[in-house]
Amino acid sequence: MKTYKYLSLSAENGVGTLKIERPKMLNALSTGVLEEIDKAIDEVSSRQDIDVLLVTGTGERAFVAGADISEMKDKTVFEGRTFSEIGNNVFLKLSTLRQPTIACVNGFALGGGCELALACDMRIASDNAKFGQPEVGLGIIPGFGGTQRLTRLVGTGIAKELIFTGKIVSADDALRMGLVNKVVSFDDLQTEAMDLANQIRKNAPLAVELSKEVIDSGIEMSLANGLRLEAEVFGSLFSTSDQTEGMDAFINKRKPKFEKN
Repeated sequence: MKTYKYLSLSAENGVGTLKIERPKMLNALSTGVLEEIDKAIDEVSSRQDIDVLLVTGTGERAFVAGADISEMKDKTVFEGRTFSEIGNNVFLKLSTLRQPTIACVNGFALGGGCELALACDMRIASDNAKFGQPEVGLGIIPGFGGTQRLTRLVGTGIAKELIFTGKIVSADDALRMGLVNKVVSFDDLQTEAMDLANQIRKNAPLAVELSKEVIDSGIEMSLANGLRLEAEVFGSLFSTSDQTEGMDAFINKRKPKFEKN
């Protein structure tokens, strides 16, 4: 297992936890943090002992409070574009990771922090969490995927309201908008995330992985093309041992024993 300066990566019983650990800066995303997240994603992808990845921040105040403004403020046009490209490339890699990902939002998720949560497959928030894309108040726009992923998740009207106003919303408001899947108490956040991860883990890992791929690819297609993709992948799974095991277990009223990825 690699060692990191700004984050930690651990695994237990098939569930990995990637934790941003920069508490004095409210886990803000600097270039160094983004580079380490990139390396950690590569590590997670290669590990067979991680079936589901939890992403969170250290402390009780912030998941990730945003990008590091002290690093950004004096950038040139070229440097600003490069910083955006770095963040977008890292978050795209996270969003296309073969394992399902769950953001455990334990506090402020603003700007780049909200975008990090959006790059995960699901989001569970503690009741003290806050969400927002306040970049317009700094004279910029969201640069790590906020204009694109937020719109796809909550719709154009809500996304424009959040981005144009830069307002910060509560976890409960985020739930009503469809920005998060569930809101729980801070003390229950880890338990709830682990429970969700284990619900995912009990199923056939290849079927889960391909479900993610078909959902994410299909949303960019016409409905007709998406249905064709679904049928193709559906059919391909009938060549797998997991399909044989899953259906045999169902017929014989026993728990299936699926193979690892």
